[in-house]
Amino acid sequence: MNTYKTSEIASMIGIHPNTVRLYEESGLIPKPERQANGYRIFTDLHIAQLRLARLAFQIEVLQNGLRKKIVQMVKVSALGDYDTALLLTNEYLDQIRKERFNAEEAIEIVNQIISGESSENTLSLKRKEVSEQLNITMDALRNWEMNGLLTVKRRQNGYRVYTGEDIRRLKIIRSLRCANYSLEAILRMLSHLSKNPRADIKSILDTPKSDDDIIAVCDNLISSLADAEENAIDMIRMLKEMKKFFS
Repeated sequence: MNTYKTSEIASMIGIHPNTVRLYEESGLIPKPERQANGYRIFTDLHIAQLRLARLAFQIEVLQNGLRKKIVQMVKVSALGDYDTALLLTNEYLDQIRKERFNAEEAIEIVNQIISGESSENTLSLKRKEVSEQLNITMDALRNWEMNGLLTVKRRQNGYRVYTGEDIRRLKIIRSLRCANYSLEAILRMLSHLSKNPRADIKSILDTPKSDDDIIAVCDNLISSLADAEENAIDMIRMLKEMKKFFS
């Protein structure tokens, strides 16, 4: 098996030598043997593992423990347990596909809500009543209002009163939050819809403006999940090859 220095393997992968050392310290690659002078000795196994890790971390999908699962997979692979690594990657792939389905479904739900005629415009509900009716926590309602997703009118006594239009808006927010869209992405979509009710919701949610102050990972949720799905398929292929050549 070929051997390489830290600088050589870093150059081959396209990363800084310090990144190689960081991966070693984090347990993302096998511990390399050392020469008498203390220099690390890397092999083709390390190259394969580094390529696997780089692919695994290329798309950062954070929700519902996906990031934690893929880090665990890389560490298990670094220990040479390819069967468990394959199991974790397949679980990751299944979850990615479910998240992508949920994201697409949320957009469809929003389209249905927007296109449907509301008969609730005469509603006048208190926050607690809205919380119970929509199964949304009081904290979530406060958070959404604080982040500008909803502006609720107040009575003379200072109490908030939610109208039918507010309920419709809350249903839209709830559907998208359940699919892990960020507050920033939802706010951008609602702003666009207020100007153009026929706007392409999917495109808006998935395309942050270049001048946005905050661009969260979830702003590109669908495209990120699609890329993560492709990467997961490639990781499964790589793990099978690693199991064949390095077990």
